[in-house]
Amino acid sequence: MYQLLALINGIILSVMISVNGNLSVQYSAFTAAAIIHAVGSLFALLLCASQKNRKPVWTHRPKWIYLGGAIGVFTTVFQNLAFTYISITSVIALGLLGQTVTSLVIDSSGLFGMEKRPLPRYAFIGLGLSVFGIFVMLDTSVTTAALGAAISFASGISMVLSRTANARLAEKTGALQGSLVNHLVGLPITVILAFAVAAASGTSAAASAGGSFRPWIYFGGALGVVVVMLLNITVPKIPGFQLTLLVFVGQVFTGILLDIVAGSYQTGATLWGGMIIAAGIAVNMILERVIAVSKKTPHSS
Repeated sequence: MYQLLALINGIILSVMISVNGNLSVQYSAFTAAAIIHAVGSLFALLLCASQKNRKPVWTHRPKWIYLGGAIGVFTTVFQNLAFTYISITSVIALGLLGQTVTSLVIDSSGLFGMEKRPLPRYAFIGLGLSVFGIFVMLDTSVTTAALGAAISFASGISMVLSRTANARLAEKTGALQGSLVNHLVGLPITVILAFAVAAASGTSAAASAGGSFRPWIYFGGALGVVVVMLLNITVPKIPGFQLTLLVFVGQVFTGILLDIVAGSYQTGATLWGGMIIAAGIAVNMILERVIAVSKKTPHSS
């Protein structure tokens, strides 16, 4: 069940990125981020208002569990910076590599109060395939722009830290209220960044002129609430390594489908890397099921 939720989360995440990308075209990237957080905060508030049994939100410890929204903003900033140095495909691949490494460290050590889940030996087969798939997605831009590669890798690390903090908070407040806090914490940071960047560049934070009004581009924040809420549910239930790859598979193949619908699809490294990573996940899940069945089956003497 939780593996399916992780895949669904990847699907929603891909749609959300597409919607937010269109919003960023209408505004600057930082102004769009502020709008996304504002819409998300309002949507989460409305959903929370309909809940009957709400838990206390701001009184829990340790206080670092409230930093998920702030760390998430830096994930976006790191990705935006990396795009100026290396290709989009390499940004995705290195971000995924950063997520994978961080997830494995947290799983094996039980950092931040998460359940300790050491990687079983059979899982190294799927891990090897997944890492190979990531490197298939890389291109020569990473060898000529080490700074961009490092920033992109850092975005993957910050993404895992953000979802881990959010999940710990959700254990105390509930998945929906945890998503609300994530957006409320990120909102003032994105607003400050939007005005600071606009002032530094001498531009306006308002929408660019031209084009018809498209209300659907403003719904990315609502989708973001759902994404964070699903992560709050799945992070404590399945290993971070598996969650990272399942979300990625749902995201990459939905992205390809959206490109096909838009008429902009081109076969490339992302497709082949995604297929190899999906194969790695499938191998691990099959081996996990076979070993579980063998343990339950009585052996004759």
